[in-house]
Amino acid sequence: MSWLPIAVIAQVIIGSSAVFDKILLRRRSIEPWGYTFWFGMLGGVAVFLLPFGYHPAALWVILLALAGGAIFVFSAFFAFKALEKIEASETLPLMGALSPVFTLVIASWFLGANLGFADAIGFALLTLSGLVLVIAERRDFRRGVLGAIILAALLLAASHVISKIAFTEASFITGFFWIKMGGVLASLAMLAAPRIRERIRASATKTLPGRRLLYFANRSYAGIGSIMVSVAIFLSEPALVDSTQNVRYLVIFLLAGLVLAERFRGKDLVAKIGAGILIIAGLLFLAVGERVRATAPDPGRPIVWGVTFSQKFSRDLGLDWRENYRALVDDLRPRRLRLIAYWDELEPREGEYRFEDLDWQLDEAERAGIPVLLAVGLKLPRWPECHIPAWAAAQPSEAQERELFAYLGRVVERYKGRSGVFAWQVENEPFLAFGECPTRPEERIREEVELAHRLDPSRPVVVTDSGEIGLWHRAARVGDIFGTTMYRKIYPRLLGPLIGTMQYPLPPDFFRAKEIMVRALSPTPGKRFIVVELQGEPWEPRPLRDYPPQELVQAFSPEYFRETIRYAEATGFEEYYLWGVEWWYWMKEQHGVTEYWDTARELMRVTP
Repeated sequence: MSWLPIAVIAQVIIGSSAVFDKILLRRRSIEPWGYTFWFGMLGGVAVFLLPFGYHPAALWVILLALAGGAIFVFSAFFAFKALEKIEASETLPLMGALSPVFTLVIASWFLGANLGFADAIGFALLTLSGLVLVIAERRDFRRGVLGAIILAALLLAASHVISKIAFTEASFITGFFWIKMGGVLASLAMLAAPRIRERIRASATKTLPGRRLLYFANRSYAGIGSIMVSVAIFLSEPALVDSTQNVRYLVIFLLAGLVLAERFRGKDLVAKIGAGILIIAGLLFLAVGERVRATAPDPGRPIVWGVTFSQKFSRDLGLDWRENYRALVDDLRPRRLRLIAYWDELEPREGEYRFEDLDWQLDEAERAGIPVLLAVGLKLPRWPECHIPAWAAAQPSEAQERELFAYLGRVVERYKGRSGVFAWQVENEPFLAFGECPTRPEERIREEVELAHRLDPSRPVVVTDSGEIGLWHRAARVGDIFGTTMYRKIYPRLLGPLIGTMQYPLPPDFFRAKEIMVRALSPTPGKRFIVVELQGEPWEPRPLRDYPPQELVQAFSPEYFRETIRYAEATGFEEYYLWGVEWWYWMKEQHGVTEYWDTARELMRVTP
């Protein structure tokens, strides 16, 4: 069962109840002590839930739940105190900004709460919406109002964390019952103070019968929302449930104008609309987070492991690239291979094509029974990213485009009859501004994809984008298969001279959240998503051959390589192409460091 719809409906109920609270308090029909007393006493209806699943609980759980219920009632008292003095549309946003933060801190201490990527963004947006409203209001929170709101938020946070513990250690019905009994006991304890008892009695005496009916009806209505909040806490993290509090704002924004005749103009109106947008965006991210949890990858799922091989890079490392490639095919034996049809290698002079090396690579892959993803285009893997022949680079841009399409057509025509090629990759991260490459419009990329489809309608086309900083949607829209890169430790071009290499602070569910959002916005949500580059070598500012091997091992250790593989497995994809096979071979053959090659070989031996 999903907690999010339950929480949202609960907040709608509680928000509308708060507006009705303000109507009653504005008429002074019930003062806060009396209001709080009956608020707690009404929790006694929880006794009717006992037949539906009560189980005996440990004494410490019962005592903790009683304390949580009492804390919840006193949280309500301070909220009512604030609501008595200022508008509902001013009170709840501040509570909605403070309470989730308090809850997250307390839950982190006692429950080890840890929000996922999408959850954290949704939490931040929803909390920010409350701050936007508070700043926009610029109200005078003196007269004890600010202190009352802070106490209400802090006590509410504590009660929600205690509720989660009680639900976990007992059952929902058991925990909920004792929490509500704690509220009843707290209400009864108020009667021990003569002054408070007199206020409760006086408020009840002065309240007209019709007002009493309205009061109890509203309390019963709010009670439904309270039960639903408890259910949501039972199903999810308390901090996430608390972050939905500002959903009440959307209700209050409407009802405050319609029922309380509150008017919003100018900057105030703009702030409220902006906060509403933040709330909606926050809920969407929470929905993505819920989807991420619901689709958590099976650790035992079959995974296809492949590699990318660059003849250029192998040669740059001073290797015999054919020996490197044979070792890759015969020793590693990956399940997939990504090969690269570099334009400047295949057509070094205008109209003069040299396919011998690429033919040989495909021959060897077919001999070993390894399917090949063949990358073609102007922008292809390895620096400088764009591999344009010198003769073509000297031509005007339009002439370059014509020559590029001629080269693409020759490559597809030549290899479409090869059984070993299972797909084409057109360009490499074409929508990412990286490398020594000209900016090209999306229409050009589409034309390249259409050319491949026209010449070879039997094979799909892969289009790729950066995993960490790419937006994905254009690449996913253009290609038949979407391929993402996955790099954890990089050398940023601008900040690198100051900070050196850095690691992206992104959890594995970042990629799953991103996939879910892109699929939701795609007209073809069922297309395949693969990882076309999984980092398996250091990312340094100078060529790797210029570094001592010990320094490279320190920068990207064998254990970090294995950790990166585990990280990738947790992202949930089913096909990965490792990056760095040339470097593993270089480290093994020229420096005696075999761990990278051995790790990859062991991984490839796993039968999907």
